[in-house]
Amino acid sequence: MTTTPKNLNWFDINMDAWALAAESNMVIAMRIGSLAQGGPAAVQEAGRMVSEKVAANLTLGCDLMTGKLGNSPEAIVSSSIAHYSKSVVANRKRLSGTSVAQMSKNGTERE
Repeated sequence: MTTTPKNLNWFDINMDAWALAAESNMVIAMRIGSLAQGGPAAVQEAGRMVSEKVAANLTLGCDLMTGKLGNSPEAIVSSSIAHYSKSVVANRKRLSGTSVAQMSKNGTERE
């Protein structure tokens, strides 16, 4: 995703939103796979999924009410996207079993 520019514009914000949606879909697909297998791991993942969503929404709501997200519509939307992106990226890495340290020399991810 793009870094937050000093002069926010709706095109960059839309591109960030698109990237968040694409990565979210990857996380959803990985979670569906783990939930479909069932068992204690699936129960744990379902609980984690719900608690993460509640915590992320509460935090975002508090940040919105206290003005931490910014004072313009562009800043608020951009900050909201950045807020959710952190969780989505962390979940993708956790669910895929990869980390930055596991990147091979040619830049591809491996398990």
